[in-house]
Amino acid sequence: MRHTLYISALLWALAASTASAACVAEYKAKRNTQPLRLDYGTVTVQGSNCTPAGVQSAVRAQLANRGWELLSILSVRQSG
Repeated sequence: MRHTLYISALLWALAASTASAACVAEYKAKRNTQPLRLDYGTVTVQGSNCTPAGVQSAVRAQLANRGWELLSILSVRQSG
């Protein structure tokens, strides 16, 4: 009975960590001001598709909310 409880707790913990998976994307962006401003940084994106193509639209939206235009995704890694 105890083993079943431990296995259930382990499976629950694994499911919870998978559901909250996040990616950290490294990017280049620009702001069309005078003078032109360039930015390099990282943002965290929720989701399990940790590829440059998989996070591109989410990164673009986050940057646009701050007035920046995405130039490129340099790298993506799973956070944690």
